[in-house]
Amino acid sequence: MARRKKGDLPLSEALSDFIQENKLQKGIDKVNAREAWERLMGNGVNNYTTGVELHNHTLYVSLSSSVLREELSHGKSKIIDMLNEELGKDLIKKIVLR
Repeated sequence: MARRKKGDLPLSEALSDFIQENKLQKGIDKVNAREAWERLMGNGVNNYTTGVELHNHTLYVSLSSSVLREELSHGKSKIIDMLNEELGKDLIKKIVLR
């Protein structure tokens, strides 16, 4: 069990410590990447998105439209830049559209 620190601790620091001690950052990054995709792509793309998964700095996006998959494949580097900017860190290195 973790030892308590003496004195007052800001909530943001307490949450950061909790996330680090329980190794939750990887899972939080997965959720944040999925939410960033939904925010940036909008309803038009989200209607054809069937799954978004983050594994080892690669974002796997499953799409139900082959036409949309082809269109998005032309702008992969721009999408990566937009997603990383939205996330506030260089988390995504590659996108695989399937």
